[in-house]
Amino acid sequence: MSGIPSAWQQAADCLAEAGCETVFGLPTDEPGLLDAADAHPKLRAVGVRGHRAGACMAIGHAVVTSRPVVLALGAGPPFGDAVTALIEADSVCAPIVVVTTRIPADGLGRGGFQDVDQAALATAFTSTYLRVQDAGTLTWALRRAVHMSLNGRPGVSVVEVAQEAIEAAVPAVVPADGPAANGPVRRLRSVPEEPELRRAARLLAAAERPLLLLGGGARAAAAGPAALALAERWGAPVMTTAAGRGTVPENHPMVCGSVGLYATPPLDSVQCGADTVLAVGSRIEETARMGWDTLESVRLVQIDCDPAAFGGGAAEPVAALLGDGEATLARLTPLLPEPSPERTDWLRTVARARRTAWLSWSADGDRAGSPARTALHALAELFPDATTVHDNGMNDIWSYHWPVHQVGPRGRTVVPGEQTMLGFGAGAAPGVALAAEGRPTVVVCGDGGVEMGLDALPTAAELGLGIVLVVFDNQGYGWPRLLRQELGAPAGLTRFARPLPVDDVVCGLGGQAESPDGVDEIPAALRRAREAAASGRIALVRIRVPDDDVPPGIRRLFLAGGQAPGDAS
Repeated sequence: MSGIPSAWQQAADCLAEAGCETVFGLPTDEPGLLDAADAHPKLRAVGVRGHRAGACMAIGHAVVTSRPVVLALGAGPPFGDAVTALIEADSVCAPIVVVTTRIPADGLGRGGFQDVDQAALATAFTSTYLRVQDAGTLTWALRRAVHMSLNGRPGVSVVEVAQEAIEAAVPAVVPADGPAANGPVRRLRSVPEEPELRRAARLLAAAERPLLLLGGGARAAAAGPAALALAERWGAPVMTTAAGRGTVPENHPMVCGSVGLYATPPLDSVQCGADTVLAVGSRIEETARMGWDTLESVRLVQIDCDPAAFGGGAAEPVAALLGDGEATLARLTPLLPEPSPERTDWLRTVARARRTAWLSWSADGDRAGSPARTALHALAELFPDATTVHDNGMNDIWSYHWPVHQVGPRGRTVVPGEQTMLGFGAGAAPGVALAAEGRPTVVVCGDGGVEMGLDALPTAAELGLGIVLVVFDNQGYGWPRLLRQELGAPAGLTRFARPLPVDDVVCGLGGQAESPDGVDEIPAALRRAREAAASGRIALVRIRVPDDDVPPGIRRLFLAGGQAPGDAS
């Protein structure tokens, strides 16, 4: 590895041994960690066009693989450019190890070139910030960072490597294949003590109208089968947060979509009707609480691997079970009695609400001619095996609503967290596609979102990653436009006078772009997009959407009157 400092070669060896496989980053002036990763037989180096885009790709890759992913940054502006996405990474609990450089010590606080207090910036997204002043502590810091990114509440860890440490002679270490090598860092799993489980089981057994709520932590713990086993034993419907979608297949008769902002009428009555909630891997953030007026009065039992999650978003739980979601559910289920006859009426009520939602909002019953919903129904049919990467514009929020968009047993989703940064979908997609395992990768976003994530597309094209971009085009920013119109405020600034020629960019990268003339042409356009993506090309389908096609959660919670078209009365 000629020209690559030995410190970076040692770092690459250490990260590979610790279980990392992929390093995202921009090339630095002198060969650095990205170059060392590129030369390493067990690492994959992915060069990106923007630091924020690279961080988004790292999120997507980490969420899909549940493995630690490395983001290589330089001092100063590169670190600052990535901060927005790293705040999102913290929100979604993505295990990311940031390895950044630091300027020479004699420039600190003296106007040194690109001198920034990176540790101060990092307080927004991590509590693990390790400084390497001496080459002898480099491997310790890297393994520690990987461990902290995976365990407890997963998230971002930062290792700041001083310039002096990079230039110093590196002490000899045990070869990565030597007998004393520690091997990959493991995710540690624990379960609560038996008395705590039995107490929680007694509380759950007393429920008349139970509800099982699955968050992103349940998905990360692969808790789906254990969750369904408990739901069937307990006699409880299952709902998810946005991040929890994909934990269980949404075609299961006990699964009733998502809660809060993303609850599809009349399934909001299920969340509000529950008297006991078992929440797994969720802090129950604001979007999950929206419209859930009864949440503060329910009997809440929480399972989480992070003590800070208990009572963090909702009321203090009556039982807090600290442990791995899958393992704790598996231990809890046999402690529950069979469902009591009193729950029969509740399950019938839930079944009626689920059927009404299906008849109103699925492809079988939705006849409103909505371009966005037509596209999402077609995606469910044409891409049942896809990983859908969501953004959080206005019209693409339809994709968070079951059964408008359904995540079946072969599908999975990647969503932004509570920060909901615009441009996340297109930004994260190449990282998701790298871990696709033969699945299509589909981004659902708005025209504003695809413009903001545009710098991720060259990376996808260079790597031959076939990505389908479904772009709901409302000529600008739909969220602020809607809310301004509701307030009677000027909305002119929310419209794009000169949209970026995104379609031309996609075609210039060897992809294809088309805009169906009407809703009847949307399925065929998506079918052609799948064929193009299968050959390793980017395929964009631009769908014009009207301003008044507002998802029901937004209409219910943000607009006067509150009832969405198709809502059950």
